[in-house]
Amino acid sequence: MSHTIKLFSLLMTFFFASNIIADQKFVAITQIVEHPALDSVRKGVKDELENKGYIIGKNLEWQYQSAQGNPTTATQIARKFAGEEPDVIVAIATPSAQTAAAAARGIPIVFSAVTDPIGAKLVKNLEKPGRNITGTTDMLPVKEHLNLIKTLIPNIKTIGTIYNPGEANSVTIVELVEKIAPELGLKVVKSAATKSSDVLTAARALVGKVDAIYLPTDNTVISAAEAVIKVGEQNKLPVIAADTDTVKRGAIAALGFNYYDVGRQTGVIVAQILEGKKPGDIPVQGVDKMELHLNPGAAKRMGLSLPEDLLKSAKVIIGK
Repeated sequence: MSHTIKLFSLLMTFFFASNIIADQKFVAITQIVEHPALDSVRKGVKDELENKGYIIGKNLEWQYQSAQGNPTTATQIARKFAGEEPDVIVAIATPSAQTAAAAARGIPIVFSAVTDPIGAKLVKNLEKPGRNITGTTDMLPVKEHLNLIKTLIPNIKTIGTIYNPGEANSVTIVELVEKIAPELGLKVVKSAATKSSDVLTAARALVGKVDAIYLPTDNTVISAAEAVIKVGEQNKLPVIAADTDTVKRGAIAALGFNYYDVGRQTGVIVAQILEGKKPGDIPVQGVDKMELHLNPGAAKRMGLSLPEDLLKSAKVIIGK
């Protein structure tokens, strides 16, 4: 009798273990580079999946790799993940999304923090992405950004911007800046940085040519934002960012998204796919909620004082 009970117990243990394995999901995350905005996206995805009941180490395998800003490494990561066949690949930022889409054609892909999914050739239609890919876009309100800069610096004539010509998202934003700036009486001077180590030189090239520097959500540039901020402080040249996390690092202001919220929104889509929904049937989602972040200390170091009405309207004031 005792042998029968023992055998039954072993069979039940095997049965439950098999079910746990069968129910376990595998999510692989590829990120082009580590900086606070993209790291916040990743944390948001993880927290939202946990909120939906997907717990790392229990019923969720979670694998994360960063390309450290190297496109070749991003391609290698995408191919590795494609070979491992996870349930979903989460691709954070445009370069990682593009490499994942090229390498993993049969695996569901959810991109996040991609500025222009159509321009990046990830999808042909935002409402009906089709194929195996969907996600969230962080297309910037460029006109509102330029108006914010004019509010901060009423007499501004020329604005400088630093970007990586190899990042499709940055090219899209800079083209928008060039299109909208003349409507507001502004000239644009561009300075290119193809890798993070070039950002300091690109910032110095703008000194004496522009009245302020605008940093788009360019992963190469944002990963080295401190270099631009240093140039701004040394030359009393205001630096305004497109992403709010850069304000904590020393930019004067940003009107943008909370990238943690973008990650939570992305996590909802990932959970839908884990539950059986096809990515091609899920519309690409934009982010509606905007926040104004200000850094009065940075403004002082760069020769500005912030208008009182602007301070009253800020969601976050650094140092307060």
